[in-house]
Amino acid sequence: MSQIRTIEGHLQAEGLKFALIASRFNDFIVDKLISGAVDYFLRHGAEQENLTLIRVPGAFEMPLIAKKTAAQNQYSGLVCLGAVIRGATPHFDFVAAEVAKGLAQISLESGLPLGFGILTTDTLEQAIERAGSKAGNKGVEASQAVLEAVRVLEQLSPAS
Repeated sequence: MSQIRTIEGHLQAEGLKFALIASRFNDFIVDKLISGAVDYFLRHGAEQENLTLIRVPGAFEMPLIAKKTAAQNQYSGLVCLGAVIRGATPHFDFVAAEVAKGLAQISLESGLPLGFGILTTDTLEQAIERAGSKAGNKGVEASQAVLEAVRVLEQLSPAS
């Protein structure tokens, strides 16, 4: 088989700026996602002064803040971090669906890569597992995804 051209993102964050938009709701979980995301960027060459943390009340407010942040044109990518945990009412379904839809729309409209680190779990235990215990840290995974997307987009953009 002949060699085909492959475009993939190199996981080097040097010289890039990222905004981390994080929910205050369920902050005991979200703080672990933030720590994982920040650690990932720093281990991959980002400088601390190129990381901005923006706190929002809850996941539902995140799309508006992400839209305003993207419009500033000062970040290479956004990482959105939150935890929506199912309760006894349908509130979970509405919040989770609208946040996912809103953030995807913002990324598409702005052309800015967005790491989706919003946990949507049935139980508190599942959220804890995804914030740094058995199931890894989804803040790390969202940061890796946005960094890789930034580097892929650089290769797809025409040279200036």
